[in-house]
Amino acid sequence: MARLFEMNSVSASYGGNPVLEDVSFYVQENDFIGVIGPNGGGKTTLLRVILGLLKPSAGTISFNDELLKPNSIGYLPQISTGDINYPVTVKDIVLSGLMITKGIVSRMSREDKMKASAVIEELGLSDFSGASLNELSGGQLQRVFLGRALIGNPRLLLLDEPGNFVDSSFENDFYEKLKELNTRIAILMVSHDVGTISQHIKSYACVNKKLHYHPSHEITNDDLMSYGCPIQLITHGEVPHTVLKTHR
Repeated sequence: MARLFEMNSVSASYGGNPVLEDVSFYVQENDFIGVIGPNGGGKTTLLRVILGLLKPSAGTISFNDELLKPNSIGYLPQISTGDINYPVTVKDIVLSGLMITKGIVSRMSREDKMKASAVIEELGLSDFSGASLNELSGGQLQRVFLGRALIGNPRLLLLDEPGNFVDSSFENDFYEKLKELNTRIAILMVSHDVGTISQHIKSYACVNKKLHYHPSHEITNDDLMSYGCPIQLITHGEVPHTVLKTHR
C-alpha cells in the first residue's frame, strides 16, 4: 500500500515554544487514524504541519505525487458558533472548497456548481442547498463543512475534532459516512472522544509533543500511560460510567 506522506524527525514550535518534538510518522492509502492526546499536546499542530500552514523547525515531511496536486488534501477544522453568522448559503460554503484553485465563488463554472450539487446530495443536504448556515442544526452544519473538504476529491482528509458540533441524532450517521469515505480516502481524525471513535477508526496516533503510533483500534489505559498520553478512556454499559486511573 502506497504511502501518501511521511514525516521524519519533525519538530515544530510557536514563538520558540516547542509543540511537536522528533515526530516520525506516515499515512498510507485508506488509513483511518485517530489522533488523540491531552489539550495542548500538539494534535492540531500536527495537522497544520501536514497542511503546510506551519513550517517545521526541524526534520522533513515528504508527499507522494498524488498529494502534490491541488485540492488533494481536504481539511475540516474545528467549528465554532461564530462560523454560522456569515450571510452565505450551504452551496457557497461547499463551493469555497475550490477557491484555492478557482478563485472567488462568484466565478465558479457550471461544472464546479454541478460538483457542489453532487456533494450536497451525497451528504443528504439537497433540501438545504440555498439555506443560510444559521438555519441548520449542528449535524447539518458539520456535513456542510465536510462537503467543503470533499468537493476537491481529496486523497487525504484531515478532521479536527469533528464530533464537537455533531448532535447526538446525527453522530452515528456522520461516522458511518466517514467509514464509507474511507474506502477511497485516507482519514486522519483528531478527537478527544476515544470511546466513540474506537468503533470506527483502524489505528491510533497518541500525540503529547512526541507521537506514538498504535496499530490497532483498541487501546488500553496502560497503552496510554506508556505513550505519555494522560487522557481518560470512557466505557459504555448498562449504566454510563467513566473509568479513571487509580489515585495514589
